[in-house]
Amino acid sequence: MYIEQGYKGDIGLWKFWVLPLGFIAFMVFNYISLIYSPVDVNVMMANMIEQLGSNVVFVLLVGPLAAFLFIVWGWVKLVHPQPIRALTTSRAKVDWKRIFFAFFLWAIVTVAITGIDILVSPKDYVFNFQPVPFFVLAIIAIILIPLQTSFEEYLFRGHMMQGLGLTFGNRWVPLVVTSVLFGLMHLGNPEVSQLGYGIMVYYIGTGFFLGIITLMDEGLELALGFHAANNLITALLVTSDWTAFQTNSLFKDVSDPVLGWDILIPVLVVYPILLWVFSKKYGWKNWKDRLAGKVLSREAIADIEQNGTGVS
Repeated sequence: MYIEQGYKGDIGLWKFWVLPLGFIAFMVFNYISLIYSPVDVNVMMANMIEQLGSNVVFVLLVGPLAAFLFIVWGWVKLVHPQPIRALTTSRAKVDWKRIFFAFFLWAIVTVAITGIDILVSPKDYVFNFQPVPFFVLAIIAIILIPLQTSFEEYLFRGHMMQGLGLTFGNRWVPLVVTSVLFGLMHLGNPEVSQLGYGIMVYYIGTGFFLGIITLMDEGLELALGFHAANNLITALLVTSDWTAFQTNSLFKDVSDPVLGWDILIPVLVVYPILLWVFSKKYGWKNWKDRLAGKVLSREAIADIEQNGTGVS
């Protein structure tokens, strides 16, 4: 009953659209600016890093998104007003064990996959470790990245998903719309200009994966943990001259950027395995209803709560 948590508060469906539409307008403006900019985005990034240093540029890129989290929380808390817990989960309280399980599971998998790739293709990587810049990066990243990824989860899989669900009365519309918009949000990333629009299969596929685990688990916890691990480990482990995060990481990928079939591996292989792991651990059932079923009415929710039933 995660989507139905949107009923909690002073409901007015217009309140669900102000932040998403504002952010989408901002991203469209940013993308159009990049398209018509006389300077290539990679050249722009290189110049900024040369002048300011990669750690400062990292703060400038991630910091605003991290700050947006508090705007989302403030809007939900003050305007709806809806408890932040209701925006996070359908459980009686936030399940931090779920967050940490997803975080460490994906962190271990990411390190393992990257380590194997380094061993198989050592010429594609350079050991990039510089103690002081790396540890400064680690401190900054540990503080900012969980806030940045949480903003994206609370906006897309939280605020927007609940609003779409209550508006259309079903679960598949919010799943599809938020997943596609999440992918399109990355259109301005340097990876797109280097690899082409085919990389959107990965971004949109990741959006669907995060949406599925949110709906199946009836809460944001798993998505929060996974997303934080994905961005944090990536920022600390591997960088390159053509990615969104150009950091003082442990390794630098010096291979030529090529879009290959391997981009499908996370979407077609890794994510389904993770869904199986999560489903076994948390006893997920009724996949069709949870992903494509109807959203319960406010009256039905009140009846369920009155009878003391809930989600474990």
